[in-house]
Amino acid sequence: MSNSNRYVYGIVNSGDIEFETDAVAGADRVYTVSHRRLGAVVSNIDTTDPEETDEDAKRHDDVLREIMDYDGGRTIVPMQFGMAFESDRALKNVLRGARPAFRRAMNDIEGRVELGLKLVTQEDASVDPDEIEAAVEDELGPLAAQTVPNGQFSDRLVLNKSYLVDEDDRPAFDDGVARLEDTYGDDLLVQYTGPFAPYSFVDVEIGAQSR
Repeated sequence: MSNSNRYVYGIVNSGDIEFETDAVAGADRVYTVSHRRLGAVVSNIDTTDPEETDEDAKRHDDVLREIMDYDGGRTIVPMQFGMAFESDRALKNVLRGARPAFRRAMNDIEGRVELGLKLVTQEDASVDPDEIEAAVEDELGPLAAQTVPNGQFSDRLVLNKSYLVDEDDRPAFDDGVARLEDTYGDDLLVQYTGPFAPYSFVDVEIGAQSR
């Protein structure tokens, strides 16, 4: 089997990124394939259709976090799991074609991270969802550059949102979540997660191509 295929984690501004890590499908190194001022952060893989196992999905997310922390911090436009290309040439063709979209996405998320907040009603608790949503918006809304709602997968789930937050505003956002927990912690389970690469705020779709 050949490892000439490239598995893509995300897109960064130009500048080499290279480090050893536990990458998708058993790879042990990630690096950049560059076109003009964009770079795709990749690892080698022996297929263009990788299976999304729990282990590899976690490796994908872990590599994105390592890239975000790399060399003092890097902004990355994250790709969903499974983007793989047959060659550097095929990948560069995609970078060329989607360059304006990647540039717009990069500008939107530069210096920002995604944070997640779920509020779940404790058993036997009674809450006013509208009141809680208004309180969360007052506390956190001004600190977020963008906000998106996520799925309501349970009757006990009062709120499920993702927030795009400037790194400089992270401490204030953390404090806001802590105040909400102090206020509502007897009635609500507060699940605060992140930072993540900002999947929820990037809408760039690319397809595997081989030319």
